[in-house]
Amino acid sequence: MTTPVADLKLDDIARSCVVLHVRMTARAVTRAYDEAMRPSGLKITQFVLLSALSTGAWRSVTELADRFALERTSLTRNLQLLAAEKLIEPVDCKGRALTYAVTEKGRAAIEAAIPYWRAAQDRIEGGLGQERWSETRDNLRTIRRAAREVG
Repeated sequence: MTTPVADLKLDDIARSCVVLHVRMTARAVTRAYDEAMRPSGLKITQFVLLSALSTGAWRSVTELADRFALERTSLTRNLQLLAAEKLIEPVDCKGRALTYAVTEKGRAAIEAAIPYWRAAQDRIEGGLGQERWSETRDNLRTIRRAAREVG
């Protein structure tokens, strides 16, 4: 049986836990984008990865994982799914550093998904207002920076 003190501590944790609130927000935002992008056939994670890969700026999967704060194994699994759909292809392997390029099919998928992404982006950003979104984005960067210092 829980005591009032234990309940109070749990309430405090639920109210103040950074990871709880950030993850709840991330899941809600991901669901909103995934739903908006459903007609494109891409999930938001796939769209973001394809968009990032299309810049050609990444020298390795590890570099991409670090930049987007992803677990390397999760990123590798997502890249394998994109490769299986012929949206990306491996282009270079230096030692263990594999790189990928977006295929023509992948570029077409990005182009087809942009209007759906834009609609979701506009809805969420519009709900916040430009000033609040700018502040929120800055606060999220600060949280990421603080988390890197802890970890």
